[in-house]
Amino acid sequence: MEDNVHNFIGAVDMEALPARYLDLASHWPLWRRRRRLFWGRKMIRWWIHALQLAELIISSLVHMLYGLYIFSTAVAGDLSQSLTERFFKPNANFEVQSHDHNRTNPDDLPPIVLVHGIFGFGKGKLGSFSYFAGAEKKAERVLVPDLGSLTSVYDRARELFYYLKGGQVDYGEEHSKAYGHSQFGRIYEQGHYPEWDEDHPIHFVGHSAGAQVVRVLQQMLADKEFKGYENTSEHWILSITSLSGAFNGTTRTYFDGMQPDDGKTMKPVSLLQLCRIGVIIYDWLDIPWLKAYYNFGFDHFNMSRKKLGLWGLVDCLLGNAGPFVTGDWILPDLTIQGSMEMNSRLQTFPDTFYFSYATKRTRKILGVTVPSGILGIHPLLSIRVLQMSQWRHPPDVPPPYKGYRDEDWQDNDGALNTISMTHPRLPIEHPSRLVIDDSDCLPLQPGIWYYKIIGEADHILFIVNRERAGVQFDLIYDSIFERCRKHVFRRTPPTLPNQALSLHNNS
Repeated sequence: MEDNVHNFIGAVDMEALPARYLDLASHWPLWRRRRRLFWGRKMIRWWIHALQLAELIISSLVHMLYGLYIFSTAVAGDLSQSLTERFFKPNANFEVQSHDHNRTNPDDLPPIVLVHGIFGFGKGKLGSFSYFAGAEKKAERVLVPDLGSLTSVYDRARELFYYLKGGQVDYGEEHSKAYGHSQFGRIYEQGHYPEWDEDHPIHFVGHSAGAQVVRVLQQMLADKEFKGYENTSEHWILSITSLSGAFNGTTRTYFDGMQPDDGKTMKPVSLLQLCRIGVIIYDWLDIPWLKAYYNFGFDHFNMSRKKLGLWGLVDCLLGNAGPFVTGDWILPDLTIQGSMEMNSRLQTFPDTFYFSYATKRTRKILGVTVPSGILGIHPLLSIRVLQMSQWRHPPDVPPPYKGYRDEDWQDNDGALNTISMTHPRLPIEHPSRLVIDDSDCLPLQPGIWYYKIIGEADHILFIVNRERAGVQFDLIYDSIFERCRKHVFRRTPPTLPNQALSLHNNS
């Protein structure tokens, strides 16, 4: 059609045409190019939207199937154990055991508390399934609290305190009013370590967001923010060890659906929006046996059908109420902006020992960051490893901090950027030391983040599935527990020979 019109124009006596037709004829090739460019750009946008939709569908299916796998595995394990105990009861075995009086009494040891990350769970949830893949059995007196899996870092820190000391969780009057939930939560009739104080400090090990939860808890202890406990201080915590800790935020939050311009609101179509809908419906249904098995932790928002009713559910789904509206949930805390805001209030204390293991599943080839071996990366993380390795900050959005560079944020483990896991560095860099040779770190000094980068390790290598990590699993946890028991102390050193710092050398 266009060629016919062009031939027609060429055959006409141009001098006989009015001026407006001459103008149309002269601009016809330019108009045609512009129209082709317009449709070309439109087609590119359609292809981008189609690819984004395909990625959303695939990511949603992978996350849903993995969640069902974890849930069904836990149920199957519990059923198998119940049947075994019922039909194959072991014979009573009475054995006189000799007691080693020189051995340390476990009750005299400071507890080691393992704090789970996002979507995590503690002892008592998912039956006998272990978030830390059974690492809690490798040492005496190891506690694994069950905190909200999607609640904010602030709320989880409050829950962790009362889990240890006992009593009813108090989220604080001011905070509760600001974010629209009940001031009080779960009741712990008996704390798991009620004697906890400055003379009975604790070792904490946090995975992912769990590491930041412990830092917030220590700041709360220093600031005496727990009503009725005026004697708290930062000295209640003896050491903090981070496994892939979320100290400085992650660019994954923006791929999952957080807006990069503010780090608080969600994109209208995203993986997080699907997650939001699923969580709201799960909490609204409020099926007792199901929530006893797994709980997202939003009970203090009172989203049960018994309290909200049908119209309350509609209100939450429309985004007019609930934690996803007020921002009192975990994802805003994991954006770069949210982490910087949190870090501006958190200190690294001079009398506490800090250790960090940062994980990485990328490498550089000819100056380009790419995933290191797709087959070794967990399916839950494989797409995100690739996306995060190619991260570019949106050009129309101001950078989150002065001196920001995209290349600093490209190394990652599929969930967090490696730069975020080493030590707190935004907005102010805290004292740190990269561990190359373990013996160079002796004697250990408090107030410094000793960090090690573990190569070829994705974000969930050291949790859930022990077999995936292989021998590295035992090396990492054995070194952590040994250090807590033998190398980290505050006043009187233990009567043990001087031993080298046991940080696994696998950078």
